[in-house]
Amino acid sequence: MFRAHFVVAILFPLSVLGLAQSEPSSTASCYLDDGRQVYIRYNAVTNKEKISNGKPWTPGGAPMTLFTEAPLSFGGSLIPIGAYTVYPIPAREKWSLAVNKNVAPGTAYDEKQDIARAVMETDQVPQAADALEVAFAHTGDKCTLRIYFGKSASFAPFTAH
Repeated sequence: MFRAHFVVAILFPLSVLGLAQSEPSSTASCYLDDGRQVYIRYNAVTNKEKISNGKPWTPGGAPMTLFTEAPLSFGGSLIPIGAYTVYPIPAREKWSLAVNKNVAPGTAYDEKQDIARAVMETDQVPQAADALEVAFAHTGDKCTLRIYFGKSASFAPFTAH
């Protein structure tokens, strides 16, 4: 029985990785102090891509994908080890971020599949970014996701457990 669980645990992330790699993408990663990794894969689009306020955004037509080797908390919710889709939700004043458990490629966003959602700290920067920029800032047990698009800069802290 142990072997069956081990095989499923290994094949699931590899299959998700394989599917995500079929599209042009960029990654941003964060290494926690204990060596575990959190990273996100996304399509690096130009700032000419249209976004709609209040609607989940899929850069380049595909959601961002979050992979975590550590349980995380975000917005008061616990995110277990695994792979998740991530949807920034632009707004004029404050962006939000939804973490969704549906990683099947080509499926539409379903809010009922969200396991975490929170308002992001959002600011305006003086000079617009030419393309979507995604990065992590690491401090202690936190990996803060940073999303820069146009003149918006939004931040979402994930805390490791």
